[in-house]
Amino acid sequence: MSPDQKARSSMGECQKQDIAAMPGYRRVLRVEPGYGTVMAMLEDDLHCMAVRLRHDGERVVAVEPLTDRAPWNICPNAQAVLVGTFTGVALSEVTARRDKKLNCTHLHDLAVLAAAHAQDSRPLEYRVYVSDPDGAKRILEIRRNGRTLHRWVERDGVLASPGDVSGLTLVTLRDWIASLEGEEQEAARLLQWASLVAHGRTMTREQRRAAVGVLPSCYAFQPERAGDVDFWREPQDFSGDERQPLQGIRDSFSAVHGQSGG
Repeated sequence: MSPDQKARSSMGECQKQDIAAMPGYRRVLRVEPGYGTVMAMLEDDLHCMAVRLRHDGERVVAVEPLTDRAPWNICPNAQAVLVGTFTGVALSEVTARRDKKLNCTHLHDLAVLAAAHAQDSRPLEYRVYVSDPDGAKRILEIRRNGRTLHRWVERDGVLASPGDVSGLTLVTLRDWIASLEGEEQEAARLLQWASLVAHGRTMTREQRRAAVGVLPSCYAFQPERAGDVDFWREPQDFSGDERQPLQGIRDSFSAVHGQSGG
């Protein structure tokens, strides 16, 4: 068998594997629209967060964030920044272009996702699976309401399949994602972000600490806060834990912000 044939055979086997049965990173995002409100929730190995937007159908009238679990002790302070970023903003203008790096990027992404689905008539759920590295290989998959929209195989940090992303990396997917539309585009962007975050699952505490203040990619990583950052919550392993992501988050949210009332 030639090297190319071996590679194709290996890719075929990857596509057959049930990633939900493999050890690795998990992320669940759920959006629940209601009358005058929309709530987006996220939990993965490193984070447990939620954002509720109250709106009048056109504009955000209140932003209610929750940081229940995050890697760093100062992450909850970013909640006030999110409130200032989006309160009073038109739902159509709640986009990733609004001061994302000054915010907790995960809360910011939740606010954007919530606004995009504020007028939906039913809940929406995404589940992301990223396998632990098997040598140089990872499998990356996202499901929307149980249906797989994207499944990528990555080798040595480069996407190897399917063919339309082959040769790209997670950080060079921007143009390809922009070429997509609707739910495929949204899912691809969510899978890209989650797959980058998934690296944190296999990093040591020393490696995570070394990243603080180097790239000002979020609220906690701004250089002026580097001296204040300390570890807060340890990662969880949902691929080996009976507890499921988002279990109990509504109770935690209600304890802080009360019931929806919508």
